[in-house]
Amino acid sequence: MSGHSKWATTKRHKAAVDAKRGKMFSILSKEITIAVRDGGKDPEFNPRLRTVILKAKAANMPADNVKKAIQKGTGEIPGMTIEELIYEGYGPGGIGMIVEVTTDNKNRTVSEVRSTFGKCGGNLAGAGALAFSFQRKGQFIIDRAKIAEEKLMGIVLDAGAEDVKMDDECYEVLSAVADYDAVAHALEESGIEVASSELAYIPNNTIAIDDEETAKKILRMEERLGDLEDVKNVFANYEISDELLEKIDRE
Repeated sequence: MSGHSKWATTKRHKAAVDAKRGKMFSILSKEITIAVRDGGKDPEFNPRLRTVILKAKAANMPADNVKKAIQKGTGEIPGMTIEELIYEGYGPGGIGMIVEVTTDNKNRTVSEVRSTFGKCGGNLAGAGALAFSFQRKGQFIIDRAKIAEEKLMGIVLDAGAEDVKMDDECYEVLSAVADYDAVAHALEESGIEVASSELAYIPNNTIAIDDEETAKKILRMEERLGDLEDVKNVFANYEISDELLEKIDRE
């Protein structure tokens, strides 16, 4: 969700998600409904639906929930119109933030997002304000203990991945949006466990945050945005050192 250590971020995010499993199921249901509405109900011919269903299974989402979400997408079960929206803005320290939402009430959602930005020391910007600060990419985070570098490189590059980066704990596999499904399928077929996978907004450059109070404000803002019912994900172009992040976590 942000620019500091990706593995640390993933673990923080997974812990937060586990604590909000009901919200996670709601977000996944909306994603399934949208995927069916836009591409049909057959996962074999709808890569986006296939990927979301894999996420739902990994999250232990009940099969009945998946079925109902598909039926809402086909119109078998009537429901409200769901929209996917993106909000752009700036947070503490001048960082750029992109907030992805899925909502059945645009007015409610924009009000909540704008209010959260304001209360946390940030402000919303116009559409396209951060267009040159981020790139849309497929992103996969994999624990380095799960697979050797050479083997992973062979699998994902053959499937169309653009790059594989790594730190002490994890690999980050990046792909073009069009190749996301092929890479996801290759990882699944190879039995490689993925800590997280998504179509992400990857910052072109990051802002180093060294001030503890500013770092706390940014993390608090991300958490409060993540608490909003309609928010699917938050991306930001900052970096906090592992040492400072660990210090904050200890306090």
